[in-house]
Amino acid sequence: MQLTPEERRKIYEEEKARIEAREQLEKERQQASPEASINLSPNITGVLCYLGIWVTGIIFFILEQKNKWVRFHAAQSIVVFGGLGIAMAILHWIPFLGIFFSVVIWIVGIILWILLMSKAYSGERFKLPLAGDIAEMMLGITIKIPEQPKSPSPTTSPPGEPTAAPSPPPPSPPPAAMDIDEKIGKKMDIFFKEKRGGRITLSSLAIAWSIILLVVFNFLHQYIAYYTYDSVSKTWSCESFFTADIGLWLPILNTTLAVSIVGYIFLIFINNNIIRESIHVIMNGFGLASVITLLVVFPFTFDMIPNSAAVSGTTMGVRIFLVVLAVFFGIALLVKFIKLLVNILKAAVKIPDAA
Repeated sequence: MQLTPEERRKIYEEEKARIEAREQLEKERQQASPEASINLSPNITGVLCYLGIWVTGIIFFILEQKNKWVRFHAAQSIVVFGGLGIAMAILHWIPFLGIFFSVVIWIVGIILWILLMSKAYSGERFKLPLAGDIAEMMLGITIKIPEQPKSPSPTTSPPGEPTAAPSPPPPSPPPAAMDIDEKIGKKMDIFFKEKRGGRITLSSLAIAWSIILLVVFNFLHQYIAYYTYDSVSKTWSCESFFTADIGLWLPILNTTLAVSIVGYIFLIFINNNIIRESIHVIMNGFGLASVITLLVVFPFTFDMIPNSAAVSGTTMGVRIFLVVLAVFFGIALLVKFIKLLVNILKAAVKIPDAA
């Protein structure tokens, strides 16, 4: 099949963008010094600095003495996760609110753990506010402000001689014209980086949300309740909206959330469209199964609400919400399955070389 000039140009631009992206990543991975004390690639060592939180941070901060990029990630791991650990230890002694804020810090720590590992794996020197500054201080890195060039003092001529006029500055060379293909390649490189950054952010938020749901439904579901205040004893009492049948639904929910957490972690690192769409199909399939199970089991009771109309209205509202949620997961599953088939067909179709 004969390719048109536009098709040839598009293929060339895509290949050029991939090559530039690889070159940029390799350049960033070797940061500061190409040498290293540890016989591992810098991006793998950077991931290991965060993998065991502050423990591996200390280990690699001591072992790695040459590569400043790796040492920065090790120092940042010590500062971030060491600081969060100290904060959680202090908050643990504060009743009620301390436990709440400890859970919040723990969730934030999980998000930062995933984010920093993904940034290190991609070869970026990702610097967190304050923690990154402290890490640089640990490395002895100071920011040098360039001095302003001093204007040359005018030369004085001997008396009686005319003052020589200052020579005009040499004309600046005209800027080199940038090739159109290079412009396109750089724009595509920026686009891919921004897309990856957005993907990391969304995946981290989805992982954090899944962890929150795990904690709430497994340990705090009894507090999703109807609260009443006794003015005589001046105490609050609550009756949970969940019945004992929630135990029939929790296994499928926990499996769904575990699959989602693992799936989004893979989505951060994997760029293959077929694998990505397969992961989405699996996650949406488990999500649909979880919602349908909840709708069938329906482990809710609202009889403690004093108004009977409110009881029936709340029950109907929850059922409608679950039906809408099931429809949403079903549509998402269908869309992702179609995208998966399209990507498989694209991969199967071979474009013959131009004659």
